Amino acid sequence: MLRLSEVRLPLDHGPEELEQAILRRLRIPRERLLNHRLIKRSIDARRRDRIQLIYSLDVEVRGQSAVLRKHRADKRLRLAPDTRYRLVAKAPNGYGLEGAPRPVVIGAGPCGYFAALLLAQMGFRPLLLERGQPVKQRTADTFGFWRGSGPLKAESNAQFGEGGAGTFSDGKLYSQVSDPEHYGRKVLEELVASGANQEILTVHRPHIGTFKLATVVRGLRSRIEALGGEVRFGARVEELILEPVSSSGAAEGFQQLVGLKLEDGSTIPCRQAVLAPGHSARDTFAMLERKGVAMVAKPFAVGFRIEHPQRLIDQARWGESAGHPQLGAAEYKLVHHATNGRSVYSFCMCPGGLVVGATSEPGRVVTNGMSQHSRNERNANSGLVVPVEPEDLAPYERFPGDPLAGVAFQRALEEQAFALGGRDYSAPAQRLEDFLADRPSAALGAIAPSYQPGVQPADLRQALPAPMIAALQEALPVFAKRLEGYDHPDALLTGVETRTSSPVRLPRTEAYESTNVAGLTPAGEGAGYAGGILSAAIDGIRAAEAVAKRLLAEL
Repeated sequence: MLRLSEVRLPLDHGPEELEQAILRRLRIPRERLLNHRLIKRSIDARRRDRIQLIYSLDVEVRGQSAVLRKHRADKRLRLAPDTRYRLVAKAPNGYGLEGAPRPVVIGAGPCGYFAALLLAQMGFRPLLLERGQPVKQRTADTFGFWRGSGPLKAESNAQFGEGGAGTFSDGKLYSQVSDPEHYGRKVLEELVASGANQEILTVHRPHIGTFKLATVVRGLRSRIEALGGEVRFGARVEELILEPVSSSGAAEGFQQLVGLKLEDGSTIPCRQAVLAPGHSARDTFAMLERKGVAMVAKPFAVGFRIEHPQRLIDQARWGESAGHPQLGAAEYKLVHHATNGRSVYSFCMCPGGLVVGATSEPGRVVTNGMSQHSRNERNANSGLVVPVEPEDLAPYERFPGDPLAGVAFQRALEEQAFALGGRDYSAPAQRLEDFLADRPSAALGAIAPSYQPGVQPADLRQALPAPMIAALQEALPVFAKRLEGYDHPDALLTGVETRTSSPVRLPRTEAYESTNVAGLTPAGEGAGYAGGILSAAIDGIRAAEAVAKRLLAEL
């Protein structure tokens, strides 16, 4: 099988034209082409008047060696790589049924679910603990809060519960993670097997969508349970049970994980655990600090959500082809380096989506974006964020190098947003024209806000530190030069976006183990090792591999 890439065709091509393009590229007659299979499809819209579709394909031909020799100078033709994932370990038959120590996974986000799935596929019968509720109940609780028909529930909301924070998002499945062992393909295939659309295997920037994600996480749970794993909800880990390691080779303060204490007071013996808490598990971070688990501050960013009519973004990106069924809702990615040394960038862009309330704590307002698979809501939204600098955190440090200063900073911004929004979980919002003119918005304009539970016109200059506001005000006109209409006077800014990533990292060794707690494997976004669904799932697979190897070594 051959891998052929960079096959370019016009937007309106027919299926027969793809086959003809393959024959032209390979310079072979039709009878030598046995089969072809789509691997990836992307869009080249650098010229709006000449948008092209770009294909990568696996091609089966007669006389493969001769074709390779004839095209040996073509870097876009090669042998198709073997992308099959292979398990690195296998538990003995009956493992975990007669006293062998079961591994525990803490957190049922993408990292935790894939760690549990891989451990189950290797035969280790993992126990998965999730503080929140199953996705059906979680969805009812979250939507109830958004619609004003129910309270904010501390353990069942946009951050906590089955599927993690990514469940109420666009379900984006792309990342910058290096993937030499084909972990990414493994993730996509497992998601399809759990209910995701087949198209995520072939489109360049795949996404699942919120409602479809709910189906997928239920599918993942069922597959883990069918393989002998167990999933418990409402099972928050209150404390790690640790014992000092007194061997001569152990560093001072080095400890061994021996168990977990749950919120209900019960304990679970445990010597190997994947800790995948998610980026908003602030109480867990505080507990880990009390227990002496190694932890450091990590860079993150904060800002606002910005909304435009989706049709405006479509026209800016696609020109006269806007609305074409092959294109769908347009996305964008923007970056600006401001003169004051700050940078501004778009984050988690949600085409045809909604801005939603993502707080997990009372008395605080947090924004996020989500889309359904169809991406057919009237507005596009994106985070517009600025990296946090050390001087931003200095007032919130309890001591130099305080690993939890970022959490305190986030909370302060969220409390201010709650006050600016009227203290009823409405979010403060401002017209772009008013924001650039340094005046509060008395009313909103033609672009209707999508944020739930609701918005309150406000002055967002009070919502972030002044250097961040200055950088944002400089970036917005620059972005309009790259994306026509971006500076629409009624474009709506909604605050605040604080949960872009975890503010802490739990240092780990090359074997994925905590640097000072044996048996503890920090992983995923909350531990500081991922930035989205795909990278978190990949990190979960790698964490599971590390745990499996340690479990086998203990037998």
